[in-house]
Amino acid sequence: MTPIRAVVWGENHHEQVDQYVRDLYPEGMHEAIAGGVRSILGGAAEISTATLQQEEHGLSEDRLSATDVLVWWGHKRHGAVDDDIVDRVHRHVLSGMGLVVLHSGHYSKIFRRLMGTSCTLNWRATGEEELVWTVAPDHPIAHGVPHPIRIPAQEMYGEQFDIPAPDELVFISSFAGGEVFRSGCTFRRGRGRIFYFSPGDQHFPVYRHPDVLRVIANGVSWSAGVRAEDGDSVARRDALERSNRRIDTREDWGL
Repeated sequence: MTPIRAVVWGENHHEQVDQYVRDLYPEGMHEAIAGGVRSILGGAAEISTATLQQEEHGLSEDRLSATDVLVWWGHKRHGAVDDDIVDRVHRHVLSGMGLVVLHSGHYSKIFRRLMGTSCTLNWRATGEEELVWTVAPDHPIAHGVPHPIRIPAQEMYGEQFDIPAPDELVFISSFAGGEVFRSGCTFRRGRGRIFYFSPGDQHFPVYRHPDVLRVIANGVSWSAGVRAEDGDSVARRDALERSNRRIDTREDWGL
């Protein structure tokens, strides 16, 4: 069975200029995410990383051609991403590469290009509890995820979130101030599957949270999609579907 080939892309800026973030993620946020996903998916995936500072941002044509899923985290340096690389990623998504966009990646050039909207939202960085509620319990991305996920401290993201209506809404979040947010959404563009998941501000250790990492790993498995079916991967697809099949019952949800 051929493993999923995933690349975790990180802006890698805050880790270089902010000691507090460097203390939280000494290996870099991209490596923390990659390590967490790797530990969950094991041999079912080959996880590597790329950063803004690398030549072609680590996203050459050859590398993207050999990538089933690209995971994207950015915040302060969206404008520094070369437009030619955005064009390249866009083309690969339309041809079947999966894309998992995390937290402030909602405002990245590639996500806004694919959504066709401003992707603006409301936010408040006060470090309050976030509850991530599953609203599509049968979706593969929700497999093995508690209801709710409790994140002790996180940046608040709130509506109105200027995105098209998601193809599937998997998670919504609530915050101490009363706000709610569509925190886990799927989209399809061309042949590509896209998953947006909001938890993960750089000033909180959210990418150490096992349930957050589980959601990201599930998102990688799901968004592998078309490219996972194009090679020898019918067997891989079937294995992923088996691993993602829900085993809980209606009684588990109090229904």
